[in-house]
Amino acid sequence: MRYSSALFALAAPLLASAAPARFYGKRAASDVLVFKFADVLEQLEAGFYSQAIAKFQDSDFTSAGFTSSQIAVEQFQGIQADEATHSQVLQAALKSFGETPITGCQFDFSSALTDVSTMAATARVVENVGVAAYLGGATLLTDPVLLTSAGSILTVEARHQTILNVLSSSGTAIPAAFDMALTPGEVLAVAAPFIKGGCDIPIPANTPLGLTNTGTVAPGTLLTFQATSMNGTIPDSSLYCQMLVGGASVSIPLPLSQCVVPDGINGPVALFVTSDNQPLVNNVRDRAQNKIVAGPTLAFIDTKPQMLGQIARAGASGTSGAQSTTTQTISPAEASSIISSAGGATATASAGAAVSTTSSTSGASSSGGPDFTTGKSADGKITVNGWKNN
Repeated sequence: MRYSSALFALAAPLLASAAPARFYGKRAASDVLVFKFADVLEQLEAGFYSQAIAKFQDSDFTSAGFTSSQIAVEQFQGIQADEATHSQVLQAALKSFGETPITGCQFDFSSALTDVSTMAATARVVENVGVAAYLGGATLLTDPVLLTSAGSILTVEARHQTILNVLSSSGTAIPAAFDMALTPGEVLAVAAPFIKGGCDIPIPANTPLGLTNTGTVAPGTLLTFQATSMNGTIPDSSLYCQMLVGGASVSIPLPLSQCVVPDGINGPVALFVTSDNQPLVNNVRDRAQNKIVAGPTLAFIDTKPQMLGQIARAGASGTSGAQSTTTQTISPAEASSIISSAGGATATASAGAAVSTTSSTSGASSSGGPDFTTGKSADGKITVNGWKNN
């Protein structure tokens, strides 16, 4: 593969970390494994966005509720370029180690590209898993220079995660003060549905876990699952669901039949099924992998939507009959007449260039002079923002 000088300039931190290999000898096997695995994930992400951008038209984005198709398209194009650059640079670093990148992976994103809403929701999962993967991989890196280099990718993945939370319209841009880390095997459990062959990754994957609920998952929802390992070998009565969120020291364990989303959760949740009720610790080094029957799968419990997301994607809720807003210039007399009919409207008085304002609940000026009241008309069709004498 050929690289431009610009790409090598952008890749300086990673390639600089790769250069000393000839002085320090062969790279640690765990360092090579992390870089190979990270590259496969970057290939997956770059391929996903490339196919999405190629498939969907402007009208598909506006039909999905985006106020402008460019709001989404610009972000997806930027993210795709980042992921492609990450992959190219990781492969260059691996080659400088004397290693061969894994390049034969075959991906199938058809289930996630049925429409823009499904694609955007999947992209949100992909980026959150990407952040969790780099955090989890950090514990396996032995070279602090390589750790710093991987961290420089992690911070960008976190920015992707934030913008996709915004573009969901229902999520919080930054839902928690901390993210969660996943092991490579846990990451593969989430990514497995998209990997169809050709990926000779020397990492055992956890059994994928499917969430079978339809519709919105929210506090009070009883979660149901499916997995090939949930086949009766262990009775369902002996299985537990575990909910892991960023910032919590341990997961929330519940009997599988009582796996109800509790109050107080907002944002991504890693869901596991385990063979006992001991909480899973929120660190990849000490997590009891031998107790995990399946998972994780990732769900978003969006309980704190923000205005920024709703501005970007005002029609995402799919509601119809939305009211339009227009601006109309009217005379002071017309403004006074409109507001005087709106009993109980809040009045805001001003005099000349004075800074102070006075609020009043009266409808119109009792003196018969100019009325500076602002607010909605009685029928609610017109909002007076203010006026001035010319």
